[in-house]
Amino acid sequence: MSKASSRFLAIGFVWLFLVSHSAAQDQGPDTLVKNVTLEVLDLIAKDKDLQSGNQKKVVALVEAKVLPHFNFSAMTRLAVATNWEKLTTDQKKQLTDEFKTLLVRTYSSALSAYRDQKFDFRPLRAKPTDTDVTVQVRISQGGREPVTLEYDMEKTPNGWKVYDVRVAGVSLVANYRTEFANEIRANGADGLIKGLVAKNHGQAARAERK
Repeated sequence: MSKASSRFLAIGFVWLFLVSHSAAQDQGPDTLVKNVTLEVLDLIAKDKDLQSGNQKKVVALVEAKVLPHFNFSAMTRLAVATNWEKLTTDQKKQLTDEFKTLLVRTYSSALSAYRDQKFDFRPLRAKPTDTDVTVQVRISQGGREPVTLEYDMEKTPNGWKVYDVRVAGVSLVANYRTEFANEIRANGADGLIKGLVAKNHGQAARAERK
């Protein structure tokens, strides 16, 4: 995934910062996306630490507010694909934890890229009884082609959860699927986990130096 795509995905990713668990359960997926996006944009506009890219503060916010609204277990399972059933219970847990950390730190680091983007919330094309929907948000920035974010969301007993995000048609899950498959083929599941641990430690170290 390109840096530009990661930047736009990060901007979309953080709309979950301010949603409480109970509030998320009471809103439809499209309403949830719209309401929280507007709240987050207001927060960014008022918070100099977020604007300057204070990684500790951003990561803390993501960990506290984002994680309850993404189904990282489903995302990891989809990214690992057919290899998932070959993993032990411990490997599944380790891989899910490291993948979650990777995504949180990757998109937290891109938060400071927000610069007056405009958000167009597209009408939800779904039936009231649907439990699996796609919410579309079009992001535009002066002089550039609009970029479409698509959130694949499923209704669970704990509210709507995101299990994949597409940037300009490119799936976050599919983007990692090939990488994960190649790593497992070359070094096994433990090799993949070890590689993610090293990558996460590297990102954390860079954040500490800022």
